Amino acid sequence: MKDMITTEDFKKISDKYGSPAYVFDEDELIGRVRAIKAVLGTIPLVYSIKANPFLIPALIDEIDRLEVCSPGELAICRHLNAPAAKIIYSGVHKDLWDIKEAIEYGAAILTCESVKHYELICEAAKDARENAVITGPVDVILRLTAGSQFGMSLEDIEKILKSRDDNVNIIGLHYFAGTGRKSAKKQSEELEMLTETLTDLRIRYGLELPMLEYGPGLPHPYFTDEDFSDTLAPLKELSDDLKKADETAHMSVEMGRFIASSCGYYMTSICDIKRSHDTNWCIVDGGINHINYYGQMMGMKVPHVSQYRAGKLLVRSGEADKTADGKQTEPYTIAGSLCTTNDILIRSLDLADPEEGDILIFENCGAYSVTEAMGLFLSRTLPRIVMFAGNDHRLVRNFVESWKINTWDSK
Repeated sequence: MKDMITTEDFKKISDKYGSPAYVFDEDELIGRVRAIKAVLGTIPLVYSIKANPFLIPALIDEIDRLEVCSPGELAICRHLNAPAAKIIYSGVHKDLWDIKEAIEYGAAILTCESVKHYELICEAAKDARENAVITGPVDVILRLTAGSQFGMSLEDIEKILKSRDDNVNIIGLHYFAGTGRKSAKKQSEELEMLTETLTDLRIRYGLELPMLEYGPGLPHPYFTDEDFSDTLAPLKELSDDLKKADETAHMSVEMGRFIASSCGYYMTSICDIKRSHDTNWCIVDGGINHINYYGQMMGMKVPHVSQYRAGKLLVRSGEADKTADGKQTEPYTIAGSLCTTNDILIRSLDLADPEEGDILIFENCGAYSVTEAMGLFLSRTLPRIVMFAGNDHRLVRNFVESWKINTWDSK
């Protein structure tokens, strides 16, 4: 487990910005990416920006490509002036207009998820060439399904290869089977299947098909009963298989959660304490509308959480024997501010004599919480977002009043 941002840093951030807030550690993020790339060697690394689009500016010089999955995410990239040459434009649903937007912006590669997608891409590419937006064909990778709604069958892929269009250059396959997957054996079998499939398609259709974009869906630990001793272990275990596959196809490895999880913190304050039906309760100014851990239901699993008071660390979950000032700990249920019994962050967390105003800092929430949590429910304020690098912290998003999104537009 990495060292946290220092107690002094958190005090400065909480004093200046209050809670609730997300804090993303750029140094941890960049160190993580560089460690991943060291394992991958020459294989390009793709960041799936849906994991956390706020990390794009910190990552843009470290990542080989960005996977963009929606028109809104493409708009974020345009807003941030992300290099179009690094963008792979993906997504299970594409309309003609957003394909044209991606081509106009100069997205390097488009993924194709269906025969309909292919027809739309061909139409958009033809229009772009006729209007001198582009001078050559659009590079496309065909997404092979793993059995979900994403991608298409091998039969549909072959249908596309039989009816190729001069405005589209099919350069390979895209494959992603799921997230938090712990079976290296399964992933090894997938890579063998994919390289065999590519080789067969090359032979039968006379195409180079040089590229294979692969999303292994590697897990990252979140909870105190999980092993944090080497969070790169799943990648290390798979690295030989990836490099072997790279000998057959120019691999690129797509990741989101595995890259971003460790860099994030969520700060929320205790605002009420009570006891009922033999349960100690702490109500916080955040909730499940702000933070979501993959695999956690109703707070039954305990992530790493630290309790601070006036800038002093009192206790960290899983380390109750290291409380400050010898304070005794007692289990509390941590509940958020939403009017639903589902709003339980942690069912049982050992705290040291909690008081109103104490800050709880949740770790390893750099992926998804900022975008995947149910932020609009009950029109609560969306948290601030703070980026931290070296000794510097800066606000990159202020509080957002979600009620404005949840009411009529009178215009």
